[in-house]
Amino acid sequence: MADSTLWWLLAGAAVAVELLTGTFYLLMLAIGAAAGALAASSGADRTIQLVVAALVGGGAVAAWHLKRGRQAAEAPAQANPNVNLDVGEEVQVEHWGPDHTATVRYRGANWTVVPLGGTSQGPGTYRVREVVGSRLVVEKT
Repeated sequence: MADSTLWWLLAGAAVAVELLTGTFYLLMLAIGAAAGALAASSGADRTIQLVVAALVGGGAVAAWHLKRGRQAAEAPAQANPNVNLDVGEEVQVEHWGPDHTATVRYRGANWTVVPLGGTSQGPGTYRVREVVGSRLVVEKT
């Protein structure tokens, strides 16, 4: 069996295992195996094939790891507008109670509102920052 065929089989196996496990790093290693297959197809000896596969696959893994490390951490679900559509919406607070909570009518129901930071800032329009259980955590707009 030709060296390039073995490299292509290795790349296919890495992709198949990635589909079963969901780890994106195996796709980067599959790219390295494909580079080894291309090196084998161009007539390089096995040492060069291994070096090419290791450099391309390892470089792809390192690049992906650095890219993921530079991304900002995603907000928790209760404060993430991609998960909870209430985050970012506005509510009208008429008055705050002595316990720094208020009740507002929002989406056809009464909700308890608590201010971000724990101290109320008077009546007005507030933006929902997160939803904790049945409470809306809000900040002044």
